[in-house]
Amino acid sequence: MSSEQSRGDSASSRSFIVTLSCADQPGIVHAVSGALLQTGCNITESQQFESPETGTFFMRVAVSTSASQSAVSEALAPVATAFGMQLNVFDAAQPARTLIMCSREGHALNDLLFQHRAGMLSVEVPLIVSNHEDLRPMAEFYGVPFVYLPVTKDTKAEAEAQLLELVREHQIDVVVLARYMQILSDDLCRELTGRAINIHHSFLPSFKGAKPYHQAHARGVKLIGATAHYVTADLDEGPIIEQEVIRVNHAQTPQQFVALGRDVEGRTLATAVQWHAQHRVLLDGTRTVVFN
Repeated sequence: MSSEQSRGDSASSRSFIVTLSCADQPGIVHAVSGALLQTGCNITESQQFESPETGTFFMRVAVSTSASQSAVSEALAPVATAFGMQLNVFDAAQPARTLIMCSREGHALNDLLFQHRAGMLSVEVPLIVSNHEDLRPMAEFYGVPFVYLPVTKDTKAEAEAQLLELVREHQIDVVVLARYMQILSDDLCRELTGRAINIHHSFLPSFKGAKPYHQAHARGVKLIGATAHYVTADLDEGPIIEQEVIRVNHAQTPQQFVALGRDVEGRTLATAVQWHAQHRVLLDGTRTVVFN
């Protein structure tokens, strides 16, 4: 093969991510690999896991090929049918369209927008939605459209309907609650199952309510951290994607606890969003399988 042909083949190569789950049984990897081979796919990364609790097999495969996304999907369709799989083929070059929701605290939003601008997150952010106007200047600084969507007890249903309309209009893949301080309705949680991510401090179920870091300081905790999880109707109890903790000590003030907590919350949320955008997170009931 000439060098010119080699460069042409490389230029036409595309990358796809295949994710699947099904009841664990013999022959899955062989069948998937065979179908990909027949489509001219080169497997560049492959990870598998069998859940002992649910008996479910999970797999994530990265491939490069000159075949189209539809051709790869069609080649895998008979395998998915034969094994009863939930199977998806994603374009690895396509960033996840991400709607970020926030209220008044801007640390998590700023971390996401900064990493997005720096090219460190595999996302595209077409808009930010907030129930307060406080963070509009931050959105304007990063050049992201800001939608003010106030929520009251009487307007909650209407506001959530408008939110879903924005999700459909902008073809949103994932909704990120970057310290959005409104509880979503059960119906909205179900509508966004597996595609809404929330962040909170990791003290729960302890230290609920206002000023959790001050409560933790008063009790002399030695570890603080954050939990990023998928949103469910069970408040702050959805499948966990990522957690991080840091040590603190008696010499630090409540204000230092808050500052450290905000920092770890931003990092943890950004990591969870990145893993979701890269199709590394698969749901296993109330748990997640994270291929990282």
